[in-house]
Amino acid sequence: MSLSTEHAPRTITRPCANFPPSFWGDSFLQYDSESLEINDNMKQQFQMQKEEVKKMFLSSGNSILQKLNFIDSLQRLGISYHFQHQIDEALEQIYNTSTNDNVITEEGCLHYLALLFRLLRQRGYHISSDIFKKFKNNKGDFDENIGKDVQGLWSLFEASQLRIHGEDILDEALDFTQTHLNSLINQLSSSFAEQISHCLRKPLHRGVPRLEARRYISFYEENPSHCKVLLTFSKLDFNMLQELHKVEVGRITKWDISSIQSLPDSMKVVFNAIIEVCDEVKLATIESENSNIVVQCVKEAFHNLARAYLTEEKWSQEICIPTYQEYKDNGVISSTYPLIITSFILLTKSAQYVFDWILSNPTIIKVVSLIGRLENDICSHKFEQQRMHVVSAVECCMKQYDISEEDAYKFIEKEIEDLWKVINEECLKSDLVTKPMLDFVLNGARITELAYENFKDKYTDGKLWKDDIVALLVDPISMEEHQ
Repeated sequence: MSLSTEHAPRTITRPCANFPPSFWGDSFLQYDSESLEINDNMKQQFQMQKEEVKKMFLSSGNSILQKLNFIDSLQRLGISYHFQHQIDEALEQIYNTSTNDNVITEEGCLHYLALLFRLLRQRGYHISSDIFKKFKNNKGDFDENIGKDVQGLWSLFEASQLRIHGEDILDEALDFTQTHLNSLINQLSSSFAEQISHCLRKPLHRGVPRLEARRYISFYEENPSHCKVLLTFSKLDFNMLQELHKVEVGRITKWDISSIQSLPDSMKVVFNAIIEVCDEVKLATIESENSNIVVQCVKEAFHNLARAYLTEEKWSQEICIPTYQEYKDNGVISSTYPLIITSFILLTKSAQYVFDWILSNPTIIKVVSLIGRLENDICSHKFEQQRMHVVSAVECCMKQYDISEEDAYKFIEKEIEDLWKVINEECLKSDLVTKPMLDFVLNGARITELAYENFKDKYTDGKLWKDDIVALLVDPISMEEHQ
């Protein structure tokens, strides 16, 4: 063998995935413009409507149910963040007067008690689910007398989404409400039936907030008893936020010319991009006393991701199927969620306790990341196996437990449901971090469910995002009220 042949670089065949180009191309570049700024007339109208809604909330009477229904409407319409202080005060007062040692002491119909339970638990109060025992018969089953109460069933269904481990009564409530709501859909008006069908597919707790707000605004408008002030304000709010989001997406879409010139050297581009991100992080946090910590955490997150990818590549090259647990431990990192969540949170102007919380490797971030990994694997593993690729959770599960592919799907889906219970448990530990921070992490799991719903991979096939993207970023809501 000649010296030149001995030291010649070996040919590397990369397992290309042949992903299609972005469905959107550069269509969002048109939004990178100052002309999209919100005009003064809209701002003035918005402020007037906001004050009207605030007056309505503060004068919503002494009826707890009336107050709860109003809060529920604000949340579903996507405008509750404007009145969060007032809502928190109202819920604290309701908690103090309606519970004793986290047990609801109020009497009332199923809708009232389920809504009370959900709104309080959503806010971080560890309310006991034993309140629903009163709706069971002597045999320990839910009473069939509530089986035709659509409003009550719907409220109980939504409440059951916040269940935690050990709450068998809420597991039973979920099955009971799903069965009865499905059986009643054909007896409802078309608009109400559509709303119930949607909630069964995508419960409020697990939906992406802005998309759910857009859908609910349409449902709310078709309700003859809707409040015109709430409807108008929610439309204005959605359209104004959409304008801001358009500008943000436009700026993100704009390409760096210096990077384009070096594209052939793929690794160099990736490395330069990471360096640029770290420089931007440093610049954005330069005035913060935690600047060095932030940059170090972001760098460490990139290092962890690289190590996870290398582990997957090692498994792939060695044609190795790790244990299900080994795969999950690595998959939490390779899902990229820890990098995304850590980077975003650390770039906010946060107090020291937030940094301490991030550095403690919080359970909720690990769980949300694992949901992302498992959902992705269920939907994309067949496509990925068409090329030389690391095994997925599905293959690991099949080998370790000696089960079929179909049973592996069921096993993983059951684990995902259990992981949602862990998320709910972590959200009740509100003393560790603020609710907005928890909501941000929770939104990671919500977007995962949307990305992989109906066993479709929207990340691989971008066209599947079309309706959602158009609703969020392209089409504003008509301000004309439907007749």
